[in-house]
Amino acid sequence: MNRREFTTSLLAGAASVVSPAVARSDTVYNLKLGHFINAQHIFAQYLQHWVDDLKQRSDGRLNITIFPANEMGPVQNYVDYARTGVADITWYLTGATPGRFPLTEIIQLPYMAGSAEIGTQTLNDPDVLKLLEPEYEGLRILYLLTTQPGNLLTSTKPVRTVEDMKGLRIRFASVTIKSFIAALGGTPVGVPPSGIADAMQKNTIDGCFLDYGGADTAFHLGGIVKYSTEMYSYVSSFGVVMNPASYAKLPPDLQKLIDDTTRPRVGEIGKLWDSADAPGKKYLVSEGDTPIELAKDEDALFKKIGAEDTARVLAELDRKGMPASKVHGAMKTAADKYAKTSFSFWKT
Repeated sequence: MNRREFTTSLLAGAASVVSPAVARSDTVYNLKLGHFINAQHIFAQYLQHWVDDLKQRSDGRLNITIFPANEMGPVQNYVDYARTGVADITWYLTGATPGRFPLTEIIQLPYMAGSAEIGTQTLNDPDVLKLLEPEYEGLRILYLLTTQPGNLLTSTKPVRTVEDMKGLRIRFASVTIKSFIAALGGTPVGVPPSGIADAMQKNTIDGCFLDYGGADTAFHLGGIVKYSTEMYSYVSSFGVVMNPASYAKLPPDLQKLIDDTTRPRVGEIGKLWDSADAPGKKYLVSEGDTPIELAKDEDALFKKIGAEDTARVLAELDRKGMPASKVHGAMKTAADKYAKTSFSFWKT
């Protein structure tokens, strides 16, 4: 099976989950799902397949309307839309709400997970999730997820060494990546997701940390990215969450239908994100990107700086009274466990 067929099969899988038949009823439950990315994005398509499947399997009783691409409002508001009931379900970006989910953001520290398959399973591991749940008061977690590991994409100069990072203005996706950029000698710059392409074209930033898939279907950076330094150094995290009152108003069979088609599928959701990497790279290269593979000594140096930065971040969070080191330990244990049976972009 080729990569395109694999991706298609995963998307189609959202419509083939084995769920119990639900009883007929005249009551239709209309829900709203909001998110911040265009409807063509691979995970936006997955969510569309999911809501279509729910409608079919509920015989039309569960009807979810999707509002994509910030139709409800700016990216930083989506977690609160679910909390307050503006939306019943949202897909939100953790890094868009700095300081709100500091323990969840630990998964985004350098070199924590070698793939989305590993990262997504790690965040939903029971031992990890029980430590993160206090951050989600007022929300029902359907599942947490990550992208595949991101690379350094630049428009002004190639980065082959840590020395090359000095002075570069790099867009960061979260406070953890901001810290890593600074540790590498770069200048972190805050740019909303919708502004990445424009900022790179105008040279107000020199590049960004981003996964290949996102550079393709989310942000369309073809022709803008000139070099991609393949570090596979970090994952970005997200959540798909539900308003508890919206969940509670559903009858038990529809609640079970949602439960059966969400967290049990996190392994496949991770694989779906990983499947976007190769097409994304192919797209950038076709538009003029030059991929760069780090020399072994430089790769080791990037990893060393990442480890030192991780230690600093964890110590700072621990000093604030957060169980950061405990969460980090649980995540590393889970990631190592899932790495034994999952795909990884890291070369061994």
